[in-house]
Amino acid sequence: MHEFTVASLIVDALLDLAKKQGSDQVIEVHLKIGKLRSLSREQVQFSYEILTKGSILEASKLIIEEVSANVHCSKCGYDSKLNPDDDSPYHFALPSLTCPRCKATLQIIGGDECIISKVKMVLPSKRNERSPEQTVKANK
Repeated sequence: MHEFTVASLIVDALLDLAKKQGSDQVIEVHLKIGKLRSLSREQVQFSYEILTKGSILEASKLIIEEVSANVHCSKCGYDSKLNPDDDSPYHFALPSLTCPRCKATLQIIGGDECIISKVKMVLPSKRNERSPEQTVKANK
């Protein structure tokens, strides 16, 4: 179950980001997972819920977007979506993909990513922060 390991890395990255931003609450996390990444969205969601318990991420909503696999031929310019099904051999290794037009090797240009694309969090209010100069004036 490598989804647990991936979810653990995601949670660690989010906690680090929240700490750097001074946030004490994460509201929403958007994750993009490519079809070729071989990750079960349900297992990532389940692992995320387990790993965030008792943290500032616990009440956050994880939104997972599946990204289609896209291929491109640099020789003839062919572009297409690659639609592997769940029983395809892509789960373990990608075969060499050849262009249907010119038989050159296709490049994968999308669909193998797993990235945090957006995070919504509560940030400290700038209105309550005062510069040293304002603090001095307020104390007079």
